[in-house]
Amino acid sequence: MKKIWTPFILVLILGIGIEPLAQFTAEEVAEFAKWEDFLATAEIVEQEQMGGRLAVTEPWKLTLEKDGIRRNALWKDVQGRQKGYLENWRWEIAAYRLSNYLGLNMVAPTVERRFQGNRGSIQLWVDSEMSYRDKIENDVKTPSYKVFYFNRAVYLQRAFDNLIANEDRHMGNILITKDWRFILIDHSRTFRTSGKFTKNLINTSKSREGNKEMKQLPRDFVDKIKELTAEKLKEIVGEYLDDKEIEAVMKRKVLILEEIDKIIKRDGEDKVLY
Repeated sequence: MKKIWTPFILVLILGIGIEPLAQFTAEEVAEFAKWEDFLATAEIVEQEQMGGRLAVTEPWKLTLEKDGIRRNALWKDVQGRQKGYLENWRWEIAAYRLSNYLGLNMVAPTVERRFQGNRGSIQLWVDSEMSYRDKIENDVKTPSYKVFYFNRAVYLQRAFDNLIANEDRHMGNILITKDWRFILIDHSRTFRTSGKFTKNLINTSKSREGNKEMKQLPRDFVDKIKELTAEKLKEIVGEYLDDKEIEAVMKRKVLILEEIDKIIKRDGEDKVLY
């Protein structure tokens, strides 16, 4: 029986009546498994290696086709220390799976795929209106009726990056869609294990870049973090995190919950959790 594909078009509008947690709709999330299969099995019909300042890991932009559907995807096999940073394609997949577990749904479908004989991660390409850097550099104002939800997306991004120890989050790898949704890309510099990333959080009021607090977070999201155990995390990410990386996540979980408690004591629970 031939599969029927529905276009993966981003249609969620962050407005009144829409759940503010997820950046993909429930209908789009329900299609994730199909797109995971597409990424893993579709024929590669075009390929182009990327480079330059905005593609330092030199990933490949692949065009895939299956059952009349054609989509672009990003493949990378980077691992080890490069240009002063530890990189690993495995962490791309772990970040996607953890994002889904937390109900964040800010990361596009990402799976493992062999290309040119090598193992690597492949992620569905998301066409965005601009990056966060474009927004700032071009002084693009967030529409007044989107500001409330846009800010909440920022706080969620900070919490997620705290959990996965993303030392490479910058304005260029936060994508903003035409309808002002947050999509997060580039997670090959995550899941750090050193004391620098297990004794302190990246995003707090004392961050080097200024105040980057997790000022407001969904209760469901915080509850998911509370429920996260090493065993549960291993089930979620499979082989894509080792025991040391899982242990580091669990240490950051404790730090995150302590930080949230501090903010609640200062601002009040009703102002922090929704």
